[in-house]
Amino acid sequence: MLFCPQSGFFKKMNENDFSIVVASEAHTSYAEQICDEMAESAKARGTGIAKRSPEYVGDKMREGKAVIALHNDGTWAGFCYIETWDGAFVANSGLIVNPIYRKSGLAKAIKRRIFDLSREKYPDAKIFGLTTGLAVMKINSELGYEPVTYSELTKDENFWSGCKSCVNFDILTMKERKNCLCTAMLYDPVEKKKDEEEKIKKDMTHKATLLERIEETIKNALKSISAYINPVPNTYTK
Repeated sequence: MLFCPQSGFFKKMNENDFSIVVASEAHTSYAEQICDEMAESAKARGTGIAKRSPEYVGDKMREGKAVIALHNDGTWAGFCYIETWDGAFVANSGLIVNPIYRKSGLAKAIKRRIFDLSREKYPDAKIFGLTTGLAVMKINSELGYEPVTYSELTKDENFWSGCKSCVNFDILTMKERKNCLCTAMLYDPVEKKKDEEEKIKKDMTHKATLLERIEETIKNALKSISAYINPVPNTYTK
């Protein structure tokens, strides 16, 4: 809910109140505010987060590897960016929504846009994420992610080094990166393609079987009609 000075009432927000676009140089002025909100949000939840500098976030914007949401009045509303690892993995990181615009469906819309951007830029890459947020897990599931073990994620040391600024890094280290408080989720385009092909195959088999049943039913019906119209003459003689 947001107070609308024009009407004097509180207005419920929805996706139509925002524009969600691929970030660029024009949006770098929002970088510091975004980083501050990432840190404050993690602190409020009592969970860890790999810290990112305004310079880093600004670079992602310039590279066209980020999505930003702006309210219709120009206020920053949300953000998320892409990271690549090993040449085979992509992570959609730093999902954040301005507190005044939360519970409006904006996080889901941003997540879908950054997911689509990742698929456009890196169609063959596996997309993964580590999160403690149930809402993000739900969104990921709807996009086709599945829970996996940490062993199925990137082995790139640069990625794991980014966890050093997380308050739970000692737990990750103690467990030898096998697990931590975050849930690992993965979207594998190869596996998804196999699943889709298998589904199509099953659908075709089901339709073929159904067609055979329909044909058999029609044949039996035609036989019954023919027997009724052209009964077999009684040739019995006494």
